[in-house]
Amino acid sequence: MKFKRVTLFVALTLTIVSSTSAGASVNPTWQAAKNADLPSGATGLYNGNLSVLSCPAPGDCAAAGIDQDSSGNSYGLLLNDVSGVWRDPTKVTPPANADVTYGVSVYDVSCGAAIDCSAVGTYGDSSLNQWSFVVDEVDGVWQRASEIVLPANAVKSSQVSDLHSISCASAGNCSAVGAYSVGAGANLVQEPFVANEVAGHWTSAQEITLPVGANFNPFGELSQVSCSRAGDCSAAGSYIDKNNVTHALVANEVAGIWRAGASLALPANASAYAGAILSELTCANAGNCAAAGTYNVPGGGVEMLVDNETNGAWGRASEVVLPANAAANPQVLLYGFGGVACPSPGDCASGGQYQDKSGNTQGFLVNEVSGHWQASTELALPSGAVQAGKNGGVVALSCISVGKCTAGAAYQDSSGNYQALLINETNNAWSAGTRITLPSGASTVGQAGGVYAVDCQKTGVCDAVGSYETASGNYLGFTDHAS
Repeated sequence: MKFKRVTLFVALTLTIVSSTSAGASVNPTWQAAKNADLPSGATGLYNGNLSVLSCPAPGDCAAAGIDQDSSGNSYGLLLNDVSGVWRDPTKVTPPANADVTYGVSVYDVSCGAAIDCSAVGTYGDSSLNQWSFVVDEVDGVWQRASEIVLPANAVKSSQVSDLHSISCASAGNCSAVGAYSVGAGANLVQEPFVANEVAGHWTSAQEITLPVGANFNPFGELSQVSCSRAGDCSAAGSYIDKNNVTHALVANEVAGIWRAGASLALPANASAYAGAILSELTCANAGNCAAAGTYNVPGGGVEMLVDNETNGAWGRASEVVLPANAAANPQVLLYGFGGVACPSPGDCASGGQYQDKSGNTQGFLVNEVSGHWQASTELALPSGAVQAGKNGGVVALSCISVGKCTAGAAYQDSSGNYQALLINETNNAWSAGTRITLPSGASTVGQAGGVYAVDCQKTGVCDAVGSYETASGNYLGFTDHAS
């Protein structure tokens, strides 16, 4: 989708009406969205970025993004929903060596328990280095951010490190992944790394060993991590080999020890220059995960791949069958904002966008049922919609049980404006989406706005976060609730 613009909308919260009887229907109703406050001095969200959300219990969530002030400086933004009430926003206090004129950005948040969360991101110093940080919430209070201690081979000058993703299996037990710089001078290279928090203490990060045949500069990175229990996690990303071919990368942590990374086996129709990357990952339980990404077929077409980790072993990835109206080169795009969800092993949902034969961009949804990925379906749009658009399609998903999920998306209306959309699934069948009513009479989420994250609980309560565009061109956030 986008990396949106300036201002935030905090989460819609939805209630799913269910019964205790077998096969009970799911009937979520999303209310009109409400604005969320920004810190004092903030003029909006940087690129509309309120992009991540974690809810360990109904009505208890943390959301994060990036706001900016009138001088264009960007700051990490943290929000908490406690017992169903969104509190005043918190601005990340960066490490002492930060220079705020070079920006402080939060990229992910995860909660091991209510009001015990952690967020990760990057900040710059006055020497133009980019460092990674983690900020912990303890008993409802966000602490000062701490610099992640990079592996011993990290360069001290011209460093560009990035923490992309974090997952907390329980309070004080988390894993975070990203990339950092090693080498010297013209020989700087990018390698993937992981960092673990154990019993509330962040240990020094470690480099993930890449497969044999990796390029001198592998441009290695891990972009997603999911932990089902402390010390048992899976991570996904990419690297390039000596022939400059990009490979999908997976790495597993077992009993607290991170193993060497492995190249994912691709579908049989993959090009020799497949350009494979993994942008989505989630785990139903330890050693049973699902990943989604893209790869090239002969002729250059960009297709979607999915793969499952079963009992700790990754199999060969498979191609997702797109809707019948897909173009010869569908140019599949996955956004990387929680676009795959698995309520149990072998039962998952995912989605993204593709180009159809008419040159329009559409959204799609795909289900895995009992270990088999089904053919995908085109995203059903509301009356008056034209297409999903290049900044639309399916962005985020969450499932409360097998075949009962909610997806966040965006689409273009007949005026060319982007609108936010929420879609519900019952018994593995996706319904038509419901347009979100934006705060303050706003007419569009803009090219950088929409629903970025959805988090649903088994009780039927859901939250979502994202952003929308104001008449002045800034981006603000919104929140909504139904219980």
